[in-house]
Amino acid sequence: MVSLGSFLGKYPLTRNLTKYLFFYRNRRLEQRILGIKFVNPIGLAAGFDKNAQLTDILPSVGFGFAEVGSITGEHCEGNPKPRLWRLKNSKGLVVHYGLKNDGCEVISKKLRGRKFAIPIGTNIAKTNCKETVDVKRGIVDYVKAFREFRDIGDYFTINISCPNAFGGQPFTNPSRLERLLKEIDKIRTKKPIFLKLSPDLSSKHVDDILGVVRKHRIHGFICSNLTKKRRNKRIIDEDVPANGGISGKVVKELSNKLIPYIFKKTGGKYVIIGLGGVFNALDAYKKIKLGASLVQLITGMIFEGPQVISDINLGLVKLLEKDGYSNISQAIGVDIKLHH
Repeated sequence: MVSLGSFLGKYPLTRNLTKYLFFYRNRRLEQRILGIKFVNPIGLAAGFDKNAQLTDILPSVGFGFAEVGSITGEHCEGNPKPRLWRLKNSKGLVVHYGLKNDGCEVISKKLRGRKFAIPIGTNIAKTNCKETVDVKRGIVDYVKAFREFRDIGDYFTINISCPNAFGGQPFTNPSRLERLLKEIDKIRTKKPIFLKLSPDLSSKHVDDILGVVRKHRIHGFICSNLTKKRRNKRIIDEDVPANGGISGKVVKELSNKLIPYIFKKTGGKYVIIGLGGVFNALDAYKKIKLGASLVQLITGMIFEGPQVISDINLGLVKLLEKDGYSNISQAIGVDIKLHH
């Protein structure tokens, strides 16, 4: 799909043909968030376009924004194969890629100075190798990739929740996160910064992370990454590989618990991007009503096909009309009572 998408994005003719087949636009879906204009709230999550090869075609397919990466300080081969499995009955994927990408220098060189038709987020993670397990070296690695992209794309995501990297997720630890964000604060950039969270964190752990984030330049959260937990009633398939994180319907409820939790805790002060188990307009609308301003997907597109993006946007407009909203922003967090 990536090579086909990359080919289609090269030429105006193939871009326009794709647009003719898939594109849908409606004023009700437009929002300006953190100074960025989104024509619709549906984005491609990081992990699909690992080396930023699809930025030219994604707008034609109907996406309102897209996130490339994860991009790491050094070139990363990823984990040995097999590293991707489809859970047909559970409507999920088991992903054990281990942050495969060409590294920040190669990818930034390719994107520098480019104009994008939709907002592009750059997702930064630390290189998956033994060396970066050392906290200091891990921070240096994050900082290197962050610095490379400070003027490329529209927003940053700092991925502290990859379930498939060597040494686990050290930066979900509050004191290490504090050290990382301190260094990130020193790098000048106009881009807003999101933190991508794991769906497996306890409430106490989330609270600790929120406590750290308050003191730093973080504008929002992505809720959430893949789940590592295998005890989940959404897993119907018999044979589930032991390694890797699980996406799709399996994460849906976990993500839908984390979104309102953070929205409530922070009084709606941060922008939340909802991710996990979005297969149709109702799935996306649910996340928005729980407090997400934007929604991302990958697995839904893999199971349903690329037309699902416009289907979701079309469906959202109908849902907004039914509820009497003139713009999608009016639906954000309506299912949550905020106590001021």
